[in-house]
Amino acid sequence: MTFKKILVANRGEIALRVIRTCREMGIKTVAVYSDADMDSLSVKQADEAVHIGPALSRKSYLNQDAVIAAARDTGADAVHPGYGFLSESASFAQACHDNGIIFIGPSSRTIARAGDKSAARQILIKMGIPVIPGSEDVIATPEAACDAADQVGYPVILKAAGGGGGRGMRIARSRQDLLGAFSVASAEAGAAFGNPALYLEKYIEKPRHIEIQILGDHFGNYVHLGERECSIQMRYQKLIEEAPSFFVDDTLREQLGSAAIHIAKAFDYTNAGTMEFLLDKDKNFYFMEVNARVQVEHPVTELITGMDIVRKQIDIAAGKELGLAQADILLNGWAMECRINASDPEDNFMPSPGEITSVIFPGGPGVRLDTHIHDRYMVTPFYDSLIGKLCVWAPDRFQAVRRMKRALDEFEITGIATTIDFYKKVFENKQFQDGNIDTHFLEQMDNL
Repeated sequence: MTFKKILVANRGEIALRVIRTCREMGIKTVAVYSDADMDSLSVKQADEAVHIGPALSRKSYLNQDAVIAAARDTGADAVHPGYGFLSESASFAQACHDNGIIFIGPSSRTIARAGDKSAARQILIKMGIPVIPGSEDVIATPEAACDAADQVGYPVILKAAGGGGGRGMRIARSRQDLLGAFSVASAEAGAAFGNPALYLEKYIEKPRHIEIQILGDHFGNYVHLGERECSIQMRYQKLIEEAPSFFVDDTLREQLGSAAIHIAKAFDYTNAGTMEFLLDKDKNFYFMEVNARVQVEHPVTELITGMDIVRKQIDIAAGKELGLAQADILLNGWAMECRINASDPEDNFMPSPGEITSVIFPGGPGVRLDTHIHDRYMVTPFYDSLIGKLCVWAPDRFQAVRRMKRALDEFEITGIATTIDFYKKVFENKQFQDGNIDTHFLEQMDNL
């Protein structure tokens, strides 16, 4: 099968990212947009554009009926969901199928199985994949949470069963903490994912967050593309990613990659996906979750493998064989990504909407910038604060750090607060430069 037209069911930099690959493949594109995005670059760059509703995402980008109607009305063969919004919606994937439209991602059944984190744990426990000790199923009451915590030992962490990204997560170091956190976490999970269910895990102190990128086709072929280090986080939201990881050696990489592919096969996973793990200080690893979509941080993997992951997504969805063996995947050099957010580090990282009065983009050797902003671009308060991803590639980590520092110095955005200057401080930090990091690094950075 060859796609003639793909509708991109997203906005911002990821919509542009998909449109660019489609253009290189000779595939026509359809952008969808809300009232807030009518002047966006994705609308300008796409071959067609369809208005799907007001600024509120639940009335536009999360409106399945409007997106499906746009795809049908424009004759799109397929829909690429990007990340966020409908990308991990089993019902949307099924709606695409029911309307004769290819969903560029895993099947609705796979999304549903992977998205139920409690059920996913049970599947992998039976397979012998290491998982963090925790509750066997979702937890219905605070008292049940306390019983589970007594079994695994404090500290523990509550997590949303129906989604990730830090929503619905709370750490508890005592019974009193847990009783207080339960209702808050459940309410947050319900608001974010429409599912208030929680599960509980043993909390690992100072872990590394490592994820493995996999590709799988419809013919049973799988490869992994190495690991990404995602330990630099704020409130469970990733801010800096790199590939490979300073912490992962060749033996551990092989173990993680093998586990990731076994997990993918267990879920009958096709297309691009990410298997996320936590690693303790002794390099023991534990499965966290499946991200059934392309990741925000996919560029760092592309930079060290030379592969266009979005192109692979499209090819796999079109029924093509992967055409790769694991021996073909060679990791070259070092890549880093800084998520440039319209938020104010001096004000507890609060969002900073407003008009960008001017912008100077960085460039030069080994610099990649995925962004949708420009002079006079209006950052609205309706969506995620991500306005760009600054990525660099260099032969080794030392040079990658220096290149990122140089690129950050060149990057200027005026009119709103951004995280650019904050990242400059991180890249000046000796502990960061030495690779001595964990998921709590940013909380402790001023004391390092």
